[in-house]
Amino acid sequence: MTQQNVVVSDTKSGVSLTVFPTPAQKKPPAAPGGYISISRRRVLKNLEINGDQRINAWVESMRASSPTHLKSAPSFSQEQNSWILHHPSALDMFDQIIDASKGKQIVMFLDYDGTLSPIVEDPDRAFMSHSMRKTVKKLARCFPTAIVTGRCKDKVYNFVQLAELYYAGSHGMDIKGPTRSSKYNKDSKAEAILFQPASDFLPMIDEVYQQLVEKTKSTPGAMVENNKFCLSVHFRCVDEKKWSDLARQVKSVLKDYPKLRLTQGRKVLEIRPTIKWDKGKALEFLLESLGLANCSDVFPVYIGDDRSDEDAFKKLRDRGQGFGILVSKFPKDTSASYSLQEPNEVMSFLQRLVEWKHMSQRARSRV
Repeated sequence: MTQQNVVVSDTKSGVSLTVFPTPAQKKPPAAPGGYISISRRRVLKNLEINGDQRINAWVESMRASSPTHLKSAPSFSQEQNSWILHHPSALDMFDQIIDASKGKQIVMFLDYDGTLSPIVEDPDRAFMSHSMRKTVKKLARCFPTAIVTGRCKDKVYNFVQLAELYYAGSHGMDIKGPTRSSKYNKDSKAEAILFQPASDFLPMIDEVYQQLVEKTKSTPGAMVENNKFCLSVHFRCVDEKKWSDLARQVKSVLKDYPKLRLTQGRKVLEIRPTIKWDKGKALEFLLESLGLANCSDVFPVYIGDDRSDEDAFKKLRDRGQGFGILVSKFPKDTSASYSLQEPNEVMSFLQRLVEWKHMSQRARSRV
């Protein structure tokens, strides 16, 4: 029986949801119920522009999330070896991973920057390679596949150019289903999922974007990117000596917007609405949209390289299903179970998954 389109709106929480589920799917989960509980007083204290101690703490955090200097060789090697013991290479552990997934439906979740494409100086030129696109296309034929990114959904789609994928942009605040049918979404019109839990923040985001562009003009190399439901202030081309100035500029704008929060990633400051939504919530929503959220035989795999991906890694640990893979050449605190060093290793891992799937299908066909 074909279901009706579902439209949910919650003006109190600033959340709206439009979903067009497939006939066989369950209705996606209810929209988040409100803002993260952060008082205006606390936000203003955290964003106090004259607090040099607060600024210095932020700059140290910026350095920690975006290392520019290697540690001495012996200490780094020891730390790296210790870290690898706890987060072994997903390539080295591939057979064990496959054993754990047997009899279960694998679902793939992939970050974009630093995972499918290399980190580059100009974010507008973060193109994925032809071989990576070909690999992801094959992956989507084998497993339901989603791109989950802090980027604007439309921008990352222009990079990837694969209509059979799910796309969750703006840290999961802008989700759209496939527009091309595949094994996992045979009715492409029914799969047109649209989920935008922060739509009421659009005017505020645009207003802050204009202010940040103007405010950061005096910092050479700074770039402000409008990702629709969140903003990114890139400092990968900013002299490290100017990071304190940039932090002050950003905080001077945000002190008047307590419903926005400031977080950090790799050479980027990110401004997001304070709603209860992140990449982990997006992962759950997509599993629900696929009708797999309450299944014991689902095996989600999330691959990402940044702090915002930790929300998804933690969600998988909490669910006790699947695992996360952190893409990093450096030891980091993470809830991921495994690691890969760079996008080329990600591509190798995805290719092995596809090859394993093809081999297992051929083996079944011979029985």
